[in-house]
Amino acid sequence: MLKPFFIILISIVISSMVSCENDINSIKKVSYKPTDPDERTTNVHMIQTDSGFAKIELRAKLSETYHKPTMRIKFKEGIEITLYNQLGKVESILTSLYGEIFQETGEMIFKDSVCLKNIEQSQVLETEELHWNQNTQAVFTNKNVIVRSKEGELFYGDGIKTSLDFKRYEFIKPKGKFKIN
Repeated sequence: MLKPFFIILISIVISSMVSCENDINSIKKVSYKPTDPDERTTNVHMIQTDSGFAKIELRAKLSETYHKPTMRIKFKEGIEITLYNQLGKVESILTSLYGEIFQETGEMIFKDSVCLKNIEQSQVLETEELHWNQNTQAVFTNKNVIVRSKEGELFYGDGIKTSLDFKRYEFIKPKGKFKIN
């Protein structure tokens, strides 16, 4: 009487082992969406060096890489870029709640609470969107901009052109200046 029970039990175990094969296409149908990133990385910390000295440091909580339709990296949970001078001292810091890098063109876009600080001159630029072309080193926006100086002056306008070190800048459409005590 026990023999038929063991035969049935062994048959069930063998059939379940044979049917447990994972087909990658079946898994993709359940878990993959075409809008998902190709790669996802958390706690990103990258340093670009030149001749052994740090030039640019990038930090982000999350980076998502997409290869199609164009190669780009999105930083949806914020990004911080620190720029160093030739002596290794911090020159400027750029932060935003969202960032995107387009690999093919070298264009970077920062959105939502964008802040660019020049450490040496104690200047702060605030805007909602800022573009940086890594090839030309141009930094610009056509959005509303506020610049705060260490003397307590507040400049504002529509659009600005500057460099990533934020040593010099030019408003596209300046609107006014305030003295803050």
